[in-house]
Amino acid sequence: MVKEIEKTGIPVVHMCTVVPISLTVGANRIVPTIAIPHPLGNPALPEAEEKALRRGLVTKALKALQTPVDKQTVFEE
Repeated sequence: MVKEIEKTGIPVVHMCTVVPISLTVGANRIVPTIAIPHPLGNPALPEAEEKALRRGLVTKALKALQTPVDKQTVFEE
């Protein structure tokens, strides 16, 4: 589905815990996340730290949306 949306000219970021799967499905912008049960957070962290973690992931995804790519790109830290 990611590839079909991008064909219309809308950039897409695939945030995922298992990067090889994203590469297999053909996602162009890939942002690795935390863990399968909690991809965008870590409930073991204090509230303020978890909020910062989530904000950081979303910020990374927004920057990935603004980055022109011509091949599959994994946006690491």
